[in-house]
Amino acid sequence: MHISAFVSHSLENNMKKFNIRKVLDGLTAASSSSSSAAAASPQSGNDMIQETLQSEHFQLCKTVRHGFPYQPSSMAFDPVQKILAIGTQSGALRLFGRAGVECYCQHESGSAVIQLEFLVNVGALVSALADDSIHLWNLRQKLPAVLHSLKFNRERITFCHLPFQSKWLYVGTERGNIHIVNVESFTLSGYVIMWNKAIELSSKTHPGPVVHISDNPMDEGKLLIGFECGIVVLWDLKSKKADYRYNYDEAIHSVAWHHEGKQFVCSHSDGTLTTWNVRAPAKPAQIITPHGKQPKDGKKPEPCKPILKVEYKTTRAGDPFMILCGGLSYDTVGRRACLTVMHGKSTAVLEMDYPIVDFLTLCETPYPNDFQEPYAVVVLLEKDLVVIDLAQIGYPIFENPYPLSIHESPVTCCEYFADCPAEAIPALYSVGSRQKRQGFSKKEWPISAGNWGQGTLSFSEIIITGHADGSIKFWDASALMLQVLYKLKTAKVFDKPRSKEEKSSTDIVDEDPFAIQMLSWCPESRVLCVAGVSAHVIVYRFSKQEVTTEVVQLLEVRMQCELNEVESPEGGGDQASAVSTPGTAPSPQTSLPQSHPSTSSNNSCDGLRDNVPCLKVRSSPLKQFPGYHVELLIQLVWVSGEPPQQITSLAINSAYGLVAFGNGNGLAVVDYIQKTLLLNVTTAELYGSTDPHHRQPRSPRKTRQPSAGLCDGNDASAAPEERCKSPTSDCVVAVGSGSPCNSDEDSKQKFIERVKTKSKRISKTVANDFAKISRKINMLADQKDDRRLRRHCSLPGKKQSCVKEMKRQRHTVSFRETSFCERNARDNSFSRSRSSSVTSIDRESREVISSFYFCDSLSKKSETLAVPSLWVGTSLGSMLAIALTVPSTPEQRMQQPVGVSFCGSVVRLKGAILRMAQLDASGTVLPHIYEPWYEPNAPEEERERPRRRRPTSPPSSQENQDCQYAVVCSEKQAKVVALPSQHCIFEHNITEASFVLRADVVTMTAGVAIACFCANGHIMTLSLPSLRPLLDVNYLPLTDMRIARTFCFSNQGQALYLTSPTEIQRITYSQETCENLQEMLGEMFTLVETPEAPNRGFFKGLFGGGAQSLDREDLFGEVAAGKASRSLAQHIPGPGGMEGMKGAASGVVGELARARIALDERGQKLGELEERTAAMMASADSFSKHAHDMMLKYKDKKWYQL
Repeated sequence: MHISAFVSHSLENNMKKFNIRKVLDGLTAASSSSSSAAAASPQSGNDMIQETLQSEHFQLCKTVRHGFPYQPSSMAFDPVQKILAIGTQSGALRLFGRAGVECYCQHESGSAVIQLEFLVNVGALVSALADDSIHLWNLRQKLPAVLHSLKFNRERITFCHLPFQSKWLYVGTERGNIHIVNVESFTLSGYVIMWNKAIELSSKTHPGPVVHISDNPMDEGKLLIGFECGIVVLWDLKSKKADYRYNYDEAIHSVAWHHEGKQFVCSHSDGTLTTWNVRAPAKPAQIITPHGKQPKDGKKPEPCKPILKVEYKTTRAGDPFMILCGGLSYDTVGRRACLTVMHGKSTAVLEMDYPIVDFLTLCETPYPNDFQEPYAVVVLLEKDLVVIDLAQIGYPIFENPYPLSIHESPVTCCEYFADCPAEAIPALYSVGSRQKRQGFSKKEWPISAGNWGQGTLSFSEIIITGHADGSIKFWDASALMLQVLYKLKTAKVFDKPRSKEEKSSTDIVDEDPFAIQMLSWCPESRVLCVAGVSAHVIVYRFSKQEVTTEVVQLLEVRMQCELNEVESPEGGGDQASAVSTPGTAPSPQTSLPQSHPSTSSNNSCDGLRDNVPCLKVRSSPLKQFPGYHVELLIQLVWVSGEPPQQITSLAINSAYGLVAFGNGNGLAVVDYIQKTLLLNVTTAELYGSTDPHHRQPRSPRKTRQPSAGLCDGNDASAAPEERCKSPTSDCVVAVGSGSPCNSDEDSKQKFIERVKTKSKRISKTVANDFAKISRKINMLADQKDDRRLRRHCSLPGKKQSCVKEMKRQRHTVSFRETSFCERNARDNSFSRSRSSSVTSIDRESREVISSFYFCDSLSKKSETLAVPSLWVGTSLGSMLAIALTVPSTPEQRMQQPVGVSFCGSVVRLKGAILRMAQLDASGTVLPHIYEPWYEPNAPEEERERPRRRRPTSPPSSQENQDCQYAVVCSEKQAKVVALPSQHCIFEHNITEASFVLRADVVTMTAGVAIACFCANGHIMTLSLPSLRPLLDVNYLPLTDMRIARTFCFSNQGQALYLTSPTEIQRITYSQETCENLQEMLGEMFTLVETPEAPNRGFFKGLFGGGAQSLDREDLFGEVAAGKASRSLAQHIPGPGGMEGMKGAASGVVGELARARIALDERGQKLGELEERTAAMMASADSFSKHAHDMMLKYKDKKWYQL
């Protein structure tokens, strides 16, 4: 709402130069949420920064949705166009064509899609929803739209049927009636089949809902109606009466015709199939129980589970196929869902991984009165889509070309890399192609509709997903498509317990101990670093060779934040202080890499686990195929009976050869080249003597992480899915505990309660996420005041002062257990001595490391030359700098240690630091420093290790002159700080009532910006370095934690998030991409000629044995049937009728086709006109000749001679 002032001002000049003084004046006059600048005197060379990004460069829109449709409910197939449509329980429609041609659309009501019917080869689709509405979709445009809607008011829709090449839709209802809808005008016909007329006296009770409608393949005037109770009626549409009625004792689930129209098959609730002859309604011609045990005494087989659907398909050269789902025996407890294929005397039972939602048999012909010739079966499962080849022995499945395996294991984290190196995708594909499964059908994928888009993006895109089973998938996301490139299994590094009894007592999670929590990837060097929920970090290098690693390089790190006093079992005696320093205790951080966890100090003198990692490392040799190979495994160990805290931040830099990770105890920096621990400090030690926070001890926590079950705000348990949360969700939790002002906490609590109230049908995972953040916020006071008196000082120089300080605090802190109310009372009486300007970040809470950034920077005010640095962001809003001394040559880098020095705090913001970046003097983002990729397993004589690459070095800083800018974004604010002076030159309060969940510094075609996603659903962009608001859109009116932990921005205006457990939604905030989106999207509908109808043959045509057509217009039209009751259904008109839809083909193909058709029609009309003219001229000549002859004959005769 504060954008307008900046937009009107920016339109005056698109290339406006921003003067710091003028910006300060303008921002001071703006509202509290607009940009403001610190009172810093501009220096020469820095006061004029040219910005090119304007608000017109931004526009937000959805692009494509990838993945498996979440909670599918129905399916349909167009046999001519080869389009597959899937409806979901949330009202979504997913259309699938050839590989790379997909489409997503959504019903406004959000009701479940209960049935889909194609208008075959017309480019239209009818959808029936659970709210008793019917919709007509136009598929001839790239983004399908609803043309008509019809809402039934008095009856519930249960089944729909649209005959091939017909415009009349039969709609069955729960009351047993059948209404008829004209799909061109979407109006009801006055022709109604009432249930009482259909059954008459064949049943004394109501027959139940209509469960099936179909017309006789050989006679369109005969309609077969199946009622739930077991009654089937063959209705004559012309005479408006029932020809035959078929009764069976068991309820009906589905009906299927033989193509000759003389027999049909019914599936029943007792697992039987009944075959009926049309002209013999007295009893079934055959009754079989496909999976029932046949008794020897001839009795009726034992009942089985219901057969939910059956299809009866004939072949010209062999036995027919009967395909069904369900019908298994009740004694098959625990057996997976099966699809049964009965062909002749053989019966094949195909087990599925998930329950079957629906299935369709694909046939060669769309005509129901011809031999069907089935060639494949599409099986829609709850979490997968399987296509079975019926033409090959063994019924192999087709290799699925769609990216439907995103949810193969639940996604726990996600990262998006747009504009990455072009060689990265071929490299990943080359190693990933060797991982493909074998045994697929050799035929082409049968769903082949549509054409790819014409326009494409000019840059490469890669998406990386981390999963609950420890796997990582690399996806090629270029050109609005998605294709899996490579899969990495990180769990291979560890020994997996065979059963629950073999699980180690040191595990800190009950389920999914290998789940990926966060990852850091360098596209140029292809170095990958992942952090898992079991407090482990793995560094990988990319190699094209296969190697066998005898011993996995292991480094154990003991991260200890505070003193821990443990009482003796007798309740008395001295309390042991577990202070671990490099000089006084076994120091795993200074030890060489180990091949297995150290267990020498597993049980300390007080019986607590100590120096034990959470997972057991693999002891056998590890065979590593081409792809990512383990370089180093880092594990945090138990400390004095307490488990290690999960990692909250992670970063890796290939040029420095360092990886940094942090949690609530502090941070550690590991040299993965020398395999040594470089730094292990607490957050307080980063500040040194300038620590701005009051740090108090807290009471000992439990020795095990929360486990399964939903919880309320005060419950200490959580669902096992919490082990799989990404760092984003943890950062959100840290934000909740790190935003010290009460208004922030109240707003977050209100936000959570609002989400809980409105999200009625939320998944268990998301519900657990809400429980987690609620618990974290409600336990804020516990985290603030009940700190343990325990400090781990790993720097020898600070050992004495640290220990003295801890001893002094030990006499002022009580470890007695207090109630929650008492803790709140102490929290309310908490006093602050500092100025009110920083009180919002002074409220004491646990300070967690929230972000890292490696760069060459001027981190000290006295520096004149940029040096390697590590920027550290905390949950209390502090940005600190650590200077690094990295040896220059590769030889020295392998031998000499990396030097470390603390530079102290650089800037402080409100809320947790989420993102940091670096600009040069011209306001351009400095690219990260990296080392180009090289083959790590090449022989020494062939290896040419490249030199470390750096971005363009900034000019040397003169005295009192800034030549760099640090961009820092927290959950509340964004600041731009000049370096080395450390003056804040720009500041912007992003949000007051909410908080930022994700922030990224992104590069656009026209410049650089900060992109933010807030908890209230707003997506915002800010210019750099002036932090002008350029975009503010309320994109998601209601968000959830799944989006919060997977939302990520990337360069070139691209972003994505996990919209459901199985789907990725990609969006763009670039105006250029939005304008070109229509060209980039594929076309689903193409012009295809409908196959010719089957030949009736001479004798059938002579004796009338072929299919009989029906003029439905004469029966259902307004003239013959009259108008339907207006109160029965409400018509909601769309933008046009069927005729308008037929001419609304979009895209190049549609335009050419229309032009060609118009040209043909014009030529045909001209030809007809020419023929008519010639005929008229000939007729005129003939008339003239006859008239002349008559004149000559009678000109000399008198009147009386005539």
